[in-house]
Amino acid sequence: MTATLIVDGANVVGARPDGWWKDRAGAALRLHDQLLVADIEYDVVVLVLEGQAKGGVRAGRDAHVRTVHAPKDGDATIVEEARKAVEKAAAKGGRVVVVTADRALDARVHGAGATTLSPTWLLSRL
Repeated sequence: MTATLIVDGANVVGARPDGWWKDRAGAALRLHDQLLVADIEYDVVVLVLEGQAKGGVRAGRDAHVRTVHAPKDGDATIVEEARKAVEKAAAKGGRVVVVTADRALDARVHGAGATTLSPTWLLSRL
């Protein structure tokens, strides 16, 4: 069984008032680096970045973390990533979880077959 965690990078970074707005790219890099070493129970982590945050981490795979640059709308990219992961998971009995506090996005990813967890859940594990 494969477990996939999709991270709404903007939402997770924005959950901590640590000055991220002064350096969005740097905040994205810090989150990426924390995900690389986090002790979480997911085989695959997909970090979705948008806007200026994309300048902090190149798109592609680093170990078990795959970074995706949203072309425009981060939410649309997260929903698409969730749909693809749910399709793969269905064949293998896996699960897909999206980390976000965005209520509209929460409804959309549930419609795609994924579940959600809050940024607080993830941040407490980093």
